[in-house]
Amino acid sequence: MKDYRILLCTFFLLPVLLFGQRPADQPSQPGEKIRLLHADSTIILQSGLREVTKLVGGVRLIQDSVLMRCDSAILVNGEQLFAYDSVSIQQGDSVITFANYLEYDGSTRLAYLEGDVVLVNGKQQLYTQRLDYDLNTKIASYFSGATLVNDSTQLSSRRGYYYVSDETAYFKDSVEVSDPKFFLKADTLKFNITTQTVFFLGPTLISADSSDIYCEDGFYDTGNGLATFRQRAQYQKGTQKASAHQIRFNDSLKIYWLEGMARVVDSARFAKADTIQFFERTDESYLVGNASFRDDKRNITGARQIYYNSQTDTYRADGRPVISESPQILEASFVDFDNDTGFGIAKGNVIWQDTSANLAINSDSVNYRRDIDYLKAMGGPNGRPELIAILEGDSLFMASDTLFSRLIDTSGVDSTRILSAYADVRLFKSDLQAVCDSMIYNSTDSLFKLFQNPILWSDTSQFTADTILLQMANEEIDKIYLIGNSLIINQMDDLFFNQIKGKRITAHFREGELYRMDVSGNAETIYYAKDDTGAYIGVDKSACSQLVVHFGSNEVERLTFLKEPQSVLTPMQEADHTSLRLDGFKWLIDKKPRNRAAIFAVNEKPNLLR
Repeated sequence: MKDYRILLCTFFLLPVLLFGQRPADQPSQPGEKIRLLHADSTIILQSGLREVTKLVGGVRLIQDSVLMRCDSAILVNGEQLFAYDSVSIQQGDSVITFANYLEYDGSTRLAYLEGDVVLVNGKQQLYTQRLDYDLNTKIASYFSGATLVNDSTQLSSRRGYYYVSDETAYFKDSVEVSDPKFFLKADTLKFNITTQTVFFLGPTLISADSSDIYCEDGFYDTGNGLATFRQRAQYQKGTQKASAHQIRFNDSLKIYWLEGMARVVDSARFAKADTIQFFERTDESYLVGNASFRDDKRNITGARQIYYNSQTDTYRADGRPVISESPQILEASFVDFDNDTGFGIAKGNVIWQDTSANLAINSDSVNYRRDIDYLKAMGGPNGRPELIAILEGDSLFMASDTLFSRLIDTSGVDSTRILSAYADVRLFKSDLQAVCDSMIYNSTDSLFKLFQNPILWSDTSQFTADTILLQMANEEIDKIYLIGNSLIINQMDDLFFNQIKGKRITAHFREGELYRMDVSGNAETIYYAKDDTGAYIGVDKSACSQLVVHFGSNEVERLTFLKEPQSVLTPMQEADHTSLRLDGFKWLIDKKPRNRAAIFAVNEKPNLLR
């Protein structure tokens, strides 16, 4: 059968061998002819101008440094070789090619191999059924599929070029790479065998550790586990997806760098920045440049950079991040939160808001605990944090040395915000001002509690007591409760003051204006009475256990004594107005905050009655 194949090839190929080997425009290259080293038998099929020799059994031939072996062959004029069965071409010490069939042109040193072709170059083997091999350039080409095996890595494609000297291979069309670390499908790629680096030259999909990476340019150093993915670079693992202009990866450290319009999104989180560094083992992320982050607990925007650890739910942010954890919003130059301890810190022009309670705090720094919704604010203008509350469509401003906020669950459904301030508390609203040493505010009942020498002003009235409670309703002043040593001074002019004193006084407001006071317990009054024309007629000094004071336009209109009073009316011209002062009288209008800036003034002090 073997002799029959050789004879057929001889008869059918003879015209080609004699007349068709070299076009006129491709002259033969000068060089050493193919020489026969051994054959069990030699048959001259044609002699003369064209010598055709049939070689059978243990055939060995050589041309320069190229050694060829086969079971049988046809040699034409020492230049054209057709070899059959157990074919091998050895070039130097490291490159050897095996096949079932070989066509070799000794003048051009071009070889065509067919049938179970294997090209071996050191540790690399290229497997295919058809291979073109240029022994001059040491470039092997295939067009019907091949697989390159390098240690544990296998690369296959329909077409490809293997540069033996450079140990570089180009793969085209249906490219697949199989490695213990990953699996790759691509359109075109280059593989450097020495460095074991894959270069992506077209659309490429890499699967590794249940994750997929897509790109259209870049490289993967499989030996060192380093990769760079460019052009439409995308990463996906489970529900997590990422994209960037460029994605870099360190396989040994399991670190990803996303550079240029970086995005990471999954079912629970979204991250965006100029650059994102992601540590897969610890689930840590660093977002740098125009950074923003969102999950089911918070939304961080406007940051220069953000650090986030999803395992511990820890984060840091700087560059004026805005952190929204509904209904709260926190903005600062730097924010650091540790979920293990539950504590966070914000620094640098901090702005905190509770949108549900219409509250905001401005300060230099804030310490907070998210699990109990606790916040401590320090520093600010002249070292004092500021609270802003929206009441009656107007802003209430309050400052102290330290501000506290805490959310308390009162019923399992509803919760209340408790605000407290201590040391040098000052409050300013367009129609309400106050100073005290400490204060507590409850958002549920809208009640301000002022402690330790509190003073409160409303229009022309001054309120003092051991404790003052300011009750709000529908964002308006509803009642003021004065408890213990209560004294109200209502200024008529620079000399005359209406005064009301008792153990307990309740002031009632309607549409922001004082209209009635209930006084109980050793009630005393000094009241400047007027006639119908508004002229003063005298000073009434009374004492009674209980009385009601009626106001109009924030001035005393009349008194109603609920029990028989002791009363003395002194005509204006006979009265000593400077001595008409109830015990504890102090007109402290110079201590009243006149504007928002006054609540920060360093020369203001609240302990004025001591």
